[in-house]
Amino acid sequence: MAFATGLMARGWLDQFAPLSRFQMKQPTDQERSQIEAIDQPAMLADVSHWAGINTGTANLPGLKILAAQLADAFSVLPGDTELVSPSPVTAIAPDGSEVEKDHGQHMVLRVRPDAPRRFLLTGHMDTVFPSDHSFQDLTWLDNDTINGPGTADMKGGLAIILHTLQAFERGEHAAGVGYDVLINSDEETGSLASSALIEELARGKAAALTYEPSALPDGTLAHARGGSGNYSLTITGKSAHAGRNPLDGRNAIVAAAALAVALKALQTEDISVNPARIDGGAANNVVPDHAVLRFNIRPKNPAAAEAFQAAMRALIGEIQQSHEVSISTHGGISRPAKPVGRKAQALFDLVRDCGAMLGQTIGWQSTGGVCDGNNIANVGVPVVDTMGVRGGSIHSPDEFMIVSSLSERAALSTLVLNRLASGPLSLGKTT
Repeated sequence: MAFATGLMARGWLDQFAPLSRFQMKQPTDQERSQIEAIDQPAMLADVSHWAGINTGTANLPGLKILAAQLADAFSVLPGDTELVSPSPVTAIAPDGSEVEKDHGQHMVLRVRPDAPRRFLLTGHMDTVFPSDHSFQDLTWLDNDTINGPGTADMKGGLAIILHTLQAFERGEHAAGVGYDVLINSDEETGSLASSALIEELARGKAAALTYEPSALPDGTLAHARGGSGNYSLTITGKSAHAGRNPLDGRNAIVAAAALAVALKALQTEDISVNPARIDGGAANNVVPDHAVLRFNIRPKNPAAAEAFQAAMRALIGEIQQSHEVSISTHGGISRPAKPVGRKAQALFDLVRDCGAMLGQTIGWQSTGGVCDGNNIANVGVPVVDTMGVRGGSIHSPDEFMIVSSLSERAALSTLVLNRLASGPLSLGKTT
């Protein structure tokens, strides 16, 4: 492993000066030893095995198998592993009824829970590929690139968490701090069954690292993130014969269409609105009395989300009155916007500087994508949420992982944890 003298952080706020001076130290002999012991072939074997188990979010048998295997794999670390039941989640069926959605268990590891300084590391075991999807196998694209479901997003990240913590535990600083690891089963569908658990585990932590793949194949991190919300609006009208007495009906499809157009008109530079689907309708000779409108919003900041909510409520009232229908609302903001404040930026700077000391160039850029980092930041904990492998084309059959990034990013995380654990000042609890 080559180590390079990197440029250190400049322009930190005065209160971070003690930590900045501590960071000036190049990797110690022990840190070098920890990093050199990272076993990339073992990491690749883990990823290959885990990617061979289909864990689409709805594939509960596959998730059950992997959750048990992850609990076993992480049991080599000190602390206790636990499989936690998902929180109840409901959805709106096409007929407008509210139904429960089943999810897999989440794996949690708690190490030294009474330590005065503790961290959170998170990942997810689910993928976007269901059990009947054609993309199930691993294929080598070249001698450093592998194509396979979930290799980048994010079974590679799970291997980095495990092997990072094994390396970290070999060092002198581990005994003085604690950490929790959460690997949830529903990140790809918004973490509705794990959001309360994420918030519970995040509270009080000095910092958090999440192992989504890098924003770009070169290792660029995702910086500030917008938020996301999903809604289902159920419109109930009145049926009638389309020929004999159409004026007696109240057309739910027409009301849903008017609502979709009006919602789209609420889009601004600070929030995108995407009407995605209308369920409902009846035979051509029947005025439809039922429809479900589904849409997504992506607010760039909390203020935009709040303004949209108010405008949506007013719009629903107008449509109900003008179309003489009733409308019920299901859903809301599942991923709050994630701005990057001063202390969160200090964590980004630390990651960058540790990367420089390892010969890795680490940059960042803002993104419209969302992940569990949004939920962590929402409780005031500094988080860097793209500490996983370098790769790309996620959520498609072209998904790939750069194999050498397994040990590369594990080395980065090991050094980051050492500096977080040994620094004279934690990054605090607010962004």
